[in-house]
Amino acid sequence: VQLQASGGGSVQAGGSLRLTCVASGRAFSSYSMGWFRQAPGKEREFVAAISRSGGITGYADSVKGRFTISRDNAKNTVYVQMNSLRPEDTAVYYCAADTDFQTIRRRPYDIDYWGKGTQVTVSS
Repeated sequence: VQLQASGGGSVQAGGSLRLTCVASGRAFSSYSMGWFRQAPGKEREFVAAISRSGGITGYADSVKGRFTISRDNAKNTVYVQMNSLRPEDTAVYYCAADTDFQTIRRRPYDIDYWGKGTQVTVSS
């Protein structure tokens, strides 16, 4: 599975962005998907996850209520809508794929596939 993330950019605090990750290769609907982020000088951290059907989602506490993950299996695409952005959301955002939802959610070191990141910068 190859993953390509896009949609990053620079916004002011309180603004919104929608990130998109398009997958190619094996059956997209076989994979749970997730978004992670890494800020300068910090470790990569979990942001959001969605199950294969889209029926189950999970979020980091820091983004709960502001970010929404969704997917369109017909388009091999996963999205994260980011609202009420804060300067602390500034990071490189990565999408990831794994057959197991709990691996996305709890064991990122075991994730099968990672995409290249897209930069999100939020200014105050």
